[in-house]
Amino acid sequence: MSKDEIIAEKDAKIAKLEHELAEIKRLIYGYKKERFIPNSPSVEQLNLFGQSVEEKEDIDSVVRNESSASKIVHKKVKHPGRNPIPDHFPCEEETLRPDGDLADMVIIGQEVTEMVDYTPASLIKKRIVRPRYVSKDGEHVLIAALPDRPMPKCIAEPSLIAWLQVRKFVEHMPYYRQIQQIKRDYRWELSSSTVGNWFNQLCELLTPLYNELKAQIHCSTYLQADESPVKVLQSDKKGATHRGYQWVYHDPVKGLVLFDYRKGRGKAGPKEVLEKYKGIIQCDGWHVYDSIAKSSPDIDLAGCMAHVRRKFYEAKNSNKELAESALKQIQEIYNQERLARQSPDRKQYRDEHALPLIRKLREWVDEKSIEVLPNSPIGKAMTYLVKQWSKIEFIFTDSRIELDNNFIENKIRPLALGRKNYLFAGSHQSAQRIAMMYSFFATCKANNVNPYEWLKSTIEVINDTKMDQLANLLPEKV
Repeated sequence: MSKDEIIAEKDAKIAKLEHELAEIKRLIYGYKKERFIPNSPSVEQLNLFGQSVEEKEDIDSVVRNESSASKIVHKKVKHPGRNPIPDHFPCEEETLRPDGDLADMVIIGQEVTEMVDYTPASLIKKRIVRPRYVSKDGEHVLIAALPDRPMPKCIAEPSLIAWLQVRKFVEHMPYYRQIQQIKRDYRWELSSSTVGNWFNQLCELLTPLYNELKAQIHCSTYLQADESPVKVLQSDKKGATHRGYQWVYHDPVKGLVLFDYRKGRGKAGPKEVLEKYKGIIQCDGWHVYDSIAKSSPDIDLAGCMAHVRRKFYEAKNSNKELAESALKQIQEIYNQERLARQSPDRKQYRDEHALPLIRKLREWVDEKSIEVLPNSPIGKAMTYLVKQWSKIEFIFTDSRIELDNNFIENKIRPLALGRKNYLFAGSHQSAQRIAMMYSFFATCKANNVNPYEWLKSTIEVINDTKMDQLANLLPEKV
């Protein structure tokens, strides 16, 4: 190996390490969004003030040369005003009359000022009294039967159970902080074991509904899939945690979301869930999905343009010119995708406007890939697109398939927020129970259903619901 070759190899290695360090710093300290803003506006983009770039530069030069005594006139923008207070709020009205004798005066109108007040939530002690009766001869005693309860021997009503779960899994407030607040605001001391037992009972109650949700996912024909790590406390090693994974399956058509906890990121978990599945799976480039598709002729894989875009975005610091060129092309593809959503025939619009752009991007990658090192960040971004090309093209074969997996990544976001607050699951069983609650609440969100109202009503009726009617309890689109 010549001296120049050794230097070139070391330079490439240094560039790779610098890129990896920059990515780590960005993930820890930096801005997480991958929004791309071109340095210069597109020539096709209309100017808001009807001026070309050249005309604007001329005007700017004139302004700079004006006397410093000249004044800048600012146009005053009218405030849009407050949003109206909703009519469904309970209203407490107070009438204020002026001081003095009003006997000879007539009301000619009134001024109304509206404000919003807050009434703190309250805990109520419910007491069921059942008088005991005895016959006159003393031989028969009668007492009313206690109504069936969804969670036997549990003093918490469905409303309290639902309130605690929504605050934890939707608002990301751990149980211990809720217990502290209840003690402070209501002077009621709850133990963590009691709240934990309520949660365990709830999960046992909802397990049949969770299995029904899983069955509905099996019946889907288009799913988005992704996975996210979660720390799980190990019982055999004090203080140690295990890196488990929440596998997430989203049906965009029905608005169903399934979280399924597994101890690892291997194919055993998704293979079991997707054993009888027939249809499309949209995913990233994780090899497990390829392995599952190869073993099942009934599964087709669709790619994710967001992951392609991410690779080029991460390469900006390494090769700004080529990375931004790719990002501009991807941005235009997304612009056409937004218009395709509004079109009466989404597939036809895509075929005419978006598909040619994606193929143009592939031609550009084939042309430029010979100019870059394969192991460089920009080279890896190009290689990723080439390897995923068949899956990317498959997106345009079905109008239901989204351009990327961002919908499911949005469903995973509450899990990431929860991790920051309660850090880890207490056991593998707890991690699966957490998956159950995230499944239900993510499905509520996908269908614009109030999670508290849904869970409260479901707890109240699930014991009286037949197995073949459980699907009716799943959150439906509003």
